[in-house]
Amino acid sequence: MKILIKHALLKNNLVDILLEHGIINAIEPEIIEDDARIFDAKYHTILPGLVDVHVHFRDPGLTYKETIEKGSMAAAHGGFTSVFAMPNVKPVVDNPEILKGQIENNKNKSLVHIYQFAAISSNLISYKTTNIEEMADLGAIGFTNDGHGVQDAETMYQAMLQAKVVNKPISAHVEDDSLINGGVMNAGSAAKKLGLPGMNSLSETSQLARDLVLAKASGVHYHVAHISTKESVNLLRMAKKEGVNVTAEVSPHHLLLDDEMIEMNNPMMKMNPPLRTLSDRKALIGGLLDGTIDMIATDHAPHSEKEKSGSMLTASFGIVGLETAFSLIYTHFVKSGLVNMQTLINWMSKNPAQQFNIDAGEIKVGAPANLTIMNLDDPYRIDVNTFLSKGKNSPFIGEKVYGKTMATFVDGKLAYESGGNE
Repeated sequence: MKILIKHALLKNNLVDILLEHGIINAIEPEIIEDDARIFDAKYHTILPGLVDVHVHFRDPGLTYKETIEKGSMAAAHGGFTSVFAMPNVKPVVDNPEILKGQIENNKNKSLVHIYQFAAISSNLISYKTTNIEEMADLGAIGFTNDGHGVQDAETMYQAMLQAKVVNKPISAHVEDDSLINGGVMNAGSAAKKLGLPGMNSLSETSQLARDLVLAKASGVHYHVAHISTKESVNLLRMAKKEGVNVTAEVSPHHLLLDDEMIEMNNPMMKMNPPLRTLSDRKALIGGLLDGTIDMIATDHAPHSEKEKSGSMLTASFGIVGLETAFSLIYTHFVKSGLVNMQTLINWMSKNPAQQFNIDAGEIKVGAPANLTIMNLDDPYRIDVNTFLSKGKNSPFIGEKVYGKTMATFVDGKLAYESGGNE
C-alpha cells in the first residue's frame, strides 16, 4: 500500500512524503498520488524514527513486567522505530538455539525493529564466553551481560577478541560487584541524609578503566552502557583521544536527575547505575554536548507495581523510558535553546544507527520509511494512564513537556497514531 503523508514539516520546510514498499519514494513540496492512502501530518514536524540501543522487554520469562508486543507498542508511542533488546530474559539469550528463537519471537510479535543482543558469558555471570562466532552469524547485533558487570578481566578480554573477529560490538554494564556493598543509591551525602546504603561510584569507573585498556589491546568496538559519573566521562574522553574504538550512551534520567533530588525514600528514583551527584550530572551533559558521549538510550526497565513500591531497600532497580525520552530531551535541551533539533536527532537516531551499523537515522528518498511525527508546539503532562508499556514506573509522571508523538511509521506501515487524548 502507498501512503502519502501530507503537510509535514521537515527541517522547517513543508513537504509531502510518499511511502511505498517500505521505503521513502518521494519528498516534494506537493505530491498528488490518487491511489495512495492519505495521512495528514497537520503541519507537525516529521523526524527519522528514533533508535534506542538499550531496552528490556522481559519476554520470555518475565512477561508480568513487559512483553515484546507491549514493549514495541511503547516504543512506537515514544517515536522509536528501532530498539536493541538486552539478553537478560529467562532463559538468558546465551546460546545459538535460544538466540534463533528470540529473534523469531521479536520478528513475529513486534511493531518495531528489534535488534537482539546476546550474552557475553553463560547466564550472564559465568567466566566462560558464549559461542560468539555462531551467534554473530545468526544475527546478534552485539554482546553484553547487561545487568551484570563482567567481573573477570580474562573473560572480558577473550570476549572482546572474539567479537573483534566477527566485527560485533561489546556493550558493557560496567560494575565491580565488590564495591557495591548492598547499596541502593549513590554513596554520598544524600544517602547519608536518608539513612540508605550507598553504591560507590568507583564500582563503575574502576571497571571502565580496566575495560578501556582491554578494548585498546583488542581493537573491538567497545560500547559503554548508561554512563553515570564524571570520572567515567573523563576516562572516555582520554580513551577517544588515544584512538580507542569506544562509544557511550547516557540515559535521560542521568541527564535530568541527581541524588540531591531524592528527598525521601522513593522507589521510583531507584535505578542502576544510581542517580549520581549534581557535578556528575553536569559532566554527563558536558560530555554529551562535546561528543564524548555519543548517544542517548533509555535503559527502558519495566517492573510491576509491587516491585516498585515500598522502600528503596527492597524495590527493584530501574524505570521505564521509551514513552518519555523524546519529550524530556526535547523540552530540556531543544526547547530550552541549549541545542538544535538536528543535535537531538543525532543523539537519538543518527548516531546510534551509524555506530551500530543499521539503516536508520535519515529522511531521504530510498531510505527505509521509518518515521515519526511530533507535535512540538502544544505542552502536555506525562500521564501514566497513557503508557502502552506494562511498566508504569517513572519518576517523571506529571511533568509538563513538549514533543508529543502523533504518529510513527515502521517500514511504511502505521505503527502508532495518537487518538488525541493521550
